[in-house]
Amino acid sequence: MTELLLEVRDLTKRYGDTAVVDGLSFGIAAGECLGVIGPNGAGKTTTIRMCLGLTEPDSGEIRALGGTLPRDALAIKAQLGVVSQFDSLDPDFSCAENLLVYGRYFGLPEQRIRERIPQLLEFAALSAKAEAKPVELSGGMRRRLSLARALVNDPRLLMLDEPTTGLDPQARHLMWERLQVLLQQGKSILLTTHFMDEAERLCNRLLVLDHGRKIAEGRPRDLIAEHLESDVVEAYGNGALSLAESPLRALAGRTEVSGETVFFYTQDARPLLDALGREHPRLRTLHRPSNLEDLFLKLTGRQIREGA
Repeated sequence: MTELLLEVRDLTKRYGDTAVVDGLSFGIAAGECLGVIGPNGAGKTTTIRMCLGLTEPDSGEIRALGGTLPRDALAIKAQLGVVSQFDSLDPDFSCAENLLVYGRYFGLPEQRIRERIPQLLEFAALSAKAEAKPVELSGGMRRRLSLARALVNDPRLLMLDEPTTGLDPQARHLMWERLQVLLQQGKSILLTTHFMDEAERLCNRLLVLDHGRKIAEGRPRDLIAEHLESDVVEAYGNGALSLAESPLRALAGRTEVSGETVFFYTQDARPLLDALGREHPRLRTLHRPSNLEDLFLKLTGRQIREGA
């Protein structure tokens, strides 16, 4: 049987009459990256906070790294690495000092921390910034420093809450590269994200949440195959919206509208593409395979939601 570093059973958290997390169960195996995706307000951050012992669940059980929360919180936290949504770096300390001070929180010998600092800075591509303070760093550098800080205690399990939010594409790709290295080293990762390309690139399995409940779980490509047609044809341009109610719908298994674009979901795109070319030659079309973003939108809807 595969060892689970983290096992959550029937976890529930309510605020007033609202169940923010509602009977949630999942596990993370050694060396695995589990991605948690869902719209704003789905319960992702609350779930991580309960797994960190920062928020007490109303019911359910959390077992992690040989202990149970909240009873063994200190022993569990000593084996965890955490990167939160927002930077919590100390602005008065340099990069190296941030790592040193954070390592002291774990009771690590100072000599051991100092020996690890050059390795951590090199891993984060920040060796040249050892004496720089966070305010002197770019957003991507600060996120990598936060990741290096989370590794100071050599954790077995990392919990990352939207670690690349606000980063430009180059900074995101560099962060992904570092996370892939950690997975290759055998670390386990619990990752929440709004970036579907990030989830597909990094995660062995995905947990899809909505309104605090698990609505799907599995490997990314398996979930796409289970819930979606294989092909998507997007049509946009002047007059495209009229296609949503046209006879062309019969050539697709499912049709959706978002903004000025009509999405046709089909197992065979050729008849639809031929018909569009004949009957609507001025419309712009895009033919592509179904992806995680399509899955996300099908399972949770296209409406914009407020909340965290």
